[in-house]
Amino acid sequence: MSEQPSSSFLGTYFDRDSVLNLANLATFFSWIVAAVYGSQLLLSVLVFILQLVRGQIYALGPTDYAQQIIWLVEQPFRGVVYFVALQALSKILLMFMDIENNTRRAARANSKES
Repeated sequence: MSEQPSSSFLGTYFDRDSVLNLANLATFFSWIVAAVYGSQLLLSVLVFILQLVRGQIYALGPTDYAQQIIWLVEQPFRGVVYFVALQALSKILLMFMDIENNTRRAARANSKES
């Protein structure tokens, strides 16, 4: 842990650099998740189109095509949820740091007035 400047306010128990690193890591992995699930969607769509063109899919009506499309977007939808969750985690960590910083600043201002 890095050295924290001494103050009379002991309202934090975390290392600022560690929280920033974790927030950056969550953002980085959210983009990795987006790339993986995006490439999976692209590959699935290309395979579906190739199967249609080659006549390897026997679809009797629009419900068969609708079912295939639902299968195509099911996995990437999970990727969107993971992406949003990791982005939210990153932003929430930064907001918590801002809240702690504001609380620390208010405590210093309050102790100077006394």
